[in-house]
Parts: sequence; structure tokens; C-alpha cells
Amino acid sequence: QVQLVESGGGLVQAGGSLRLSCAASGRTPSGYTIGWFRQAPGKEREFVARISWNGGSTYYADSVKGRFTLSKDNARNTVFLQMSSLKPEDTAVYYCAVDRRAYNNYDVTDVDRYGYWGQGTQVTVSS
Repeated sequence: QVQLVESGGGLVQAGGSLRLSCAASGRTPSGYTIGWFRQAPGKEREFVARISWNGGSTYYADSVKGRFTLSKDNARNTVFLQMSSLKPEDTAVYYCAVDRRAYNNYDVTDVDRYGYWGQGTQVTVSS
């Protein structure tokens, strides 16, 4: 089993930056694929990005491509989401989760294929 904990959220002005962390514990994270999602009030949970712990291959939603960057620290079992040029529409609770169907890369944005969700961290971008 693996447990995930998000951190790093906060309040930032439009155009600013934040770095979110997703720390894994319990099971060795090597071999897992981690997805980032966000959910604004009254909206469905939305795919943001994903990264493979082993190899570091990444995939980004069009809405964040060029502004958000994924990285990882294997020694600390942590994935980072560096967010730059933030916009008010980026305001949401951000979650990380494990892709339970990483063997199949078809429709990797489907929220239903992910599990072991963290508690989320709030990101608020003011205009």
C-alpha cells in the first residue's frame, strides 16, 4: 500500500508561482505513476499532469502545458509540481493519486483509473 500527502498550496497573485509536493510513504514508490488533479468548487475533478516515478516520463493537460512542470526526488519519495504564470482559473484544490492502470496509456486523464488519493492542498490565485 502507498499513502500520498500533498502540500505547498497557498494564496498567490496572477502571474506568480507555487510549488506543490506529493510525498509518498508505505510502499516503495518506484514503479508507480502519479497523477495530479484539481477540483474547483461546483466543478468536476480535472486532470492536470502525470509522471512516472521510475523514468520520469511526463504528460500535461493542454490547459497547463508550458506553465506547469513536474519533477521528482527519489531519495525523498516526493513528486513536485512547479506552477508558474498562474491564472485565476487555476484556483482549486489540488490532489495527487496513483494510476491503477498505468499499463494502459489510453485516456490517461480519466479520473476513475486513479486511487490512493491524498487529502488535497488549496491553491488560490487572485486577480
